[in-house]
This record gives sequence, C-alpha cells and structure tokens, in this order.
Amino acid sequence: MDEAQLKVFVSIVQHYFEKVTGKAAEVGTPFLGEPTELPIHDFTGVIGISGSQRGCVYFSAPGQMLKELLLRAGETDVSEGNLADLTGEIANTISGNARREFGSEFLISVPVVVRGSGQHITVPKGVKAYVIPLRWHKIAAALVVSVAKA
Repeated sequence: MDEAQLKVFVSIVQHYFEKVTGKAAEVGTPFLGEPTELPIHDFTGVIGISGSQRGCVYFSAPGQMLKELLLRAGETDVSEGNLADLTGEIANTISGNARREFGSEFLISVPVVVRGSGQHITVPKGVKAYVIPLRWHKIAAALVVSVAKA
C-alpha cells in the first residue's frame, strides 16, 4: 500500500461521516501499526480483501459513537444487534467505495463483526497494517488497512 492508496481510504472515511451526519470525521495522521497492538473498540467490522490485492480492512468504534450515528439517522433501536449491523455496514461501505477506486479486481468479502474491545484481529502475515485514527464528536475510532498486491 502506498501513500496515494492510503489517502483514498482517508478521503472515503471523511466523506462517509460527512454524508451520513453532515460533519466529516477528524482524521489523524495514519501510522504503521504493530500487528499485536492494533486498535480494537466495542464493535469491529472486518472485510477480507482478495483478487488483485490481499488482506483486510476493518473499522472499529465504541458503542457510544455507533449509538449516536444511529440516532442521527433517525433509528431509535440502539440495541447491540443494530450497533453490530451498523459497524458491518460502515466497513462494507468504506471497502465498497475503495473497490470503485481500485477496480473490479479488488474483491471484498461480506463483513464479519467482532464484539468486544478485548478481542484481537489478526491481519495477514507479512502485510503492513496502517492505522487511520479518527474522531467524530470527540469520540475516537479507527480504520485499519492491511492490504498488499496479491
């Protein structure tokens, strides 16, 4: 993954929050994450990547952020099930928009949602994991991109 490709993900996540909430997420400086110390929050949506690239993309956020996003969308059911569904939807939307940028050979899986900040997400061995920290309404979350040419 090069800097231009990483910028695509930064732009996509900012646009997602702006479109859905009217306020873009504040994106921090992306950094290379240690595979054993990647950020995990209450809910994490993981998308597997195959085809011309291999790896995964995941979005991880605290329940507080997800509840606020649901409420702003007019949804009053802020159950754990809906929070998990929203997390998967966000990960899928971000990855789907990346697919439009990178081409039809950038294949994405259906999202897998992991609950609990005590969990561990394993990224592909030998593939760097870039952490894109973000904040929305003072709540921190992260997008992790671990993708390389196949």
